[in-house]
Amino acid sequence: MNGFNIQAFINAFVYAMLGIIIFALSFIIWDKISPHHLWKEIVEGKNMALAIMVGFMSLGVCVIIAAAIH
Repeated sequence: MNGFNIQAFINAFVYAMLGIIIFALSFIIWDKISPHHLWKEIVEGKNMALAIMVGFMSLGVCVIIAAAIH
């Protein structure tokens, strides 16, 4: 532990940004292929089942991205 490792910080930052971009793209794709507008249905329609499904989909995609990056 000699101090701050800039290369490790840059790697972590790049992988985090890549993970966020992939997650956002997967949400957009899922929104496009689903029959309803997800965000509108969750917020305005207060569809709890859809909110839970999107939450678990988000966790699943994030776990896959984290495993691929790690």
